[in-house]
Amino acid sequence: MQPDFWNDKRPAGVPNDIDLGAYKSVIEVFERSCKKFADRPAFSNLGVTLTYAELDRLSAAFAGYLQQHTDLQPGDRIAVQMPNILQYPVAVFGALRAGLIVVNTNPLYTAREMRHQFKDSGVRALVYLNMFGKLVQDVLADTDIEFLVEARMGDMQPALKGWLINTAVKKLKKMVPDYHLPQAVSFKDALRQGHGHALRPVKVGLEDIAVLQYTGGTTGVAKGAMLTHGNLVANMQQVHACLSQEGPDGHPLMKEGQEVMIAPLPLYHIYAFTANCMCMMVNGNHNVLITNPRDIAGFVKELKKWRFSALLGLNTLFVALMDHPEFKSLDFSSLKVTNSGGTALVKATAERWQAMTGCAVVEGYGLTETSPVVSANPYGDKARLGTVGIPVPGTALKVIDDEGRELGIGERGELCVKGPQVMKGYWQRPEATAEVLDSEGWLKTGDVAVIDPDGFVRIVDRKKDLILVSGFNVYPNEIEDVVMAHPKVASCAAIGVPDEKSGEAVKLFVVPREAGLTVDELKAYCKENFTGYKVPKHIVLKDALPMTPVGKILRRELRDIA
Repeated sequence: MQPDFWNDKRPAGVPNDIDLGAYKSVIEVFERSCKKFADRPAFSNLGVTLTYAELDRLSAAFAGYLQQHTDLQPGDRIAVQMPNILQYPVAVFGALRAGLIVVNTNPLYTAREMRHQFKDSGVRALVYLNMFGKLVQDVLADTDIEFLVEARMGDMQPALKGWLINTAVKKLKKMVPDYHLPQAVSFKDALRQGHGHALRPVKVGLEDIAVLQYTGGTTGVAKGAMLTHGNLVANMQQVHACLSQEGPDGHPLMKEGQEVMIAPLPLYHIYAFTANCMCMMVNGNHNVLITNPRDIAGFVKELKKWRFSALLGLNTLFVALMDHPEFKSLDFSSLKVTNSGGTALVKATAERWQAMTGCAVVEGYGLTETSPVVSANPYGDKARLGTVGIPVPGTALKVIDDEGRELGIGERGELCVKGPQVMKGYWQRPEATAEVLDSEGWLKTGDVAVIDPDGFVRIVDRKKDLILVSGFNVYPNEIEDVVMAHPKVASCAAIGVPDEKSGEAVKLFVVPREAGLTVDELKAYCKENFTGYKVPKHIVLKDALPMTPVGKILRRELRDIA
């Protein structure tokens, strides 16, 4: 379907197109917004708020440090490995202003996962939180990283409070294992050294890569999706267009420079990166960063302080919040937008949320490869539960059969996307890129969908064996490759099974090579090699696995057994 199929299906206030020539880069969007909303709050975290003017000054200082005190050149890669703290946007926007390509890195990665990402992307610099210093030390020799910038939890706090936080994290909570990285520059020193340097202008256009966002794509090994300045600027504008929907008062639902958005999802994940870090730039809104959303009591306490108007989350998180006894007594009078993404929303959760908060949860759809938003539900009574809404402005969708032929309205097929937010390709992997992107710019998503006559899209199945745990992609072949390296394992297979809390969980079937292999031994091995959400929740030892005549394991049969 061409984009105009949806033109008469959008709610009032949402344009059918976006102006792709409005900005030349993410840097321009950022610098314009910092001037326009200078005295408005941009980010808050741990009791400290940065205005747009302060974010401008601090990110310029960080960019100045990178330009003056390192020999990093425009186009070089810098990894940012931090949870949701104020240093994250300072580092990311600073790196972009210095012309660098940002590589978002999950702070919970194990050494094995970090090594792969740092080597594959060829990062030359890394900004990390000191809690992960030991892992950085372990992997450093296997990478091309030359420049280290080390942040601490209390960096952005007033001096005494900052010292107390850093001491508590290190001494009381023992969250900083011992390590030795004498070459690292502290985040505060980097800002001091860069302060007052005039920024050298960098020549960056819409075609240039802004971010390498790692994903398994349709197959296991993590690949860097090349998201250009043009991709990110387009998706910011597309999301902004959806938020321009007219509210009951005839004005846009989200008012420029006036909204408070709660950001519990990790900014290094593409969903929150675009929504909370990038999109807020266009509309000058205020983001409250939640560093540890697993601490539900602390999260609810933080929510008490704000008259928040938007919350971005996923099923697991909504359930955990609603199960907390104090959640229902919060002030929801300003809440206009609750967005769910990353993984399917459970109907009962949506109904309970609306009853408790008075705000409907709407679902959208996206992929790392599409920066990420492809489609979104209208807000309020125009939303259709059980669908992922209609494509964002300027986006075409079609469904195809296995031979690549386009199917009609109401038919099931693989969903394909075309639009200005579709990635340039996978970093240094032309074959993998060719598998998903055709010469006309259509991206195969690997998801099976139906486009209904009213234009709403339903995701009905997955073509690939991907497992979605709390919105994070887990690839069975990555799990299997690592488990197969265990000396006592003969063969294994991983599948996704439904899980009440996380949507899906990993179930691993293992055929031992020798007697004496225990489930506990396998669990410990997995914990050492995988970040938390990838660790199999269920492990079953078996004598044999179902296979095809050529020896390919039949995961579908295992799913039927499970």
